[in-house]
Amino acid sequence: MLKEIYNIGVIPVIKINDASKAVPLAKALIDGGLPAAEVTFRTDAAEDAIRAISKAYPDMLVGAGTVLTIEQAQRALNAGAKFIVSPGFNPKVVQWCLDNNVTPLPGCTTPSEIEQALELGLKVVKFFPAEQSGGLDKIKAMSAPYGNVKFMPTGGVSLDNVNNYLNCNKIVACGGSFMVKENFIDNDQWDEITALTKKSVDTILGLEIAHIGINSENEEDAMKTANMLSLLLGKPVEKDTPKSAFVTTEFEVMKSKGPGKCGHIAVYTNNVERAIYHLGARGVKFNEESATYNADGTRKFIYLAEEYGGFGIHLMQKK
Repeated sequence: MLKEIYNIGVIPVIKINDASKAVPLAKALIDGGLPAAEVTFRTDAAEDAIRAISKAYPDMLVGAGTVLTIEQAQRALNAGAKFIVSPGFNPKVVQWCLDNNVTPLPGCTTPSEIEQALELGLKVVKFFPAEQSGGLDKIKAMSAPYGNVKFMPTGGVSLDNVNNYLNCNKIVACGGSFMVKENFIDNDQWDEITALTKKSVDTILGLEIAHIGINSENEEDAMKTANMLSLLLGKPVEKDTPKSAFVTTEFEVMKSKGPGKCGHIAVYTNNVERAIYHLGARGVKFNEESATYNADGTRKFIYLAEEYGGFGIHLMQKK
């Protein structure tokens, strides 16, 4: 569950007033690339909305938010909620969730609350309201003594600051309502929600060309190509290694035949794990044998399974 939340990256936080709008709203989110929702119990429609979404899209990661009591948690679970989110830390609600095998994400903004969460065996907590409680700076400072705890900040998260949070290794995902504005839901503006959702996914992935790799027969052939590119661009050969030579950061001339008939295209992303998840949902396949890993076990480099135009394509973590 927590791995899936991490891969998705942003969990839409939904306040829904009319349960009949739940299914088209869920479809708009799925079409936009975020198959997840935290339906808040701030309205009477929440329980029925969760039930409708769970029935229509059983694979969607739907949870309940603003859960304040065990009674609400029970109703949410019966309706099909796969996780329970609370604004604060209520040990009775958390314990009930653990006893009933549903993932709790209680709000913790102080060391005392974190220690209570640790006492119950939690490793991920909500941080709410994020911006008003000190934002990422407070999370970094407060998490220092608690190395294994990760946070899901919610409240004040937007397209402008979401990557500030997600680029920190203490963040498992962010909760946000910026792609599901209440007036969009009330006015059945599903296309607008889908467009904002796609923009949200594009923002968190941050895909962009890193460089083009050009295959060569040997070192002599590689340097001939590199020197010509240097002449044409008016730039020096900046980096000469045993395997390749770089002309600016845009061209890597290989000194032998690497992956791809002609060479490779390197694509930067903010997070390789999330890129694999989201691109995989669009049908992209990857060569797992090519993957390399960060110290925490997440992937930082991987090739796509197929070549395109004679080029292999690989994702790599932005530095």
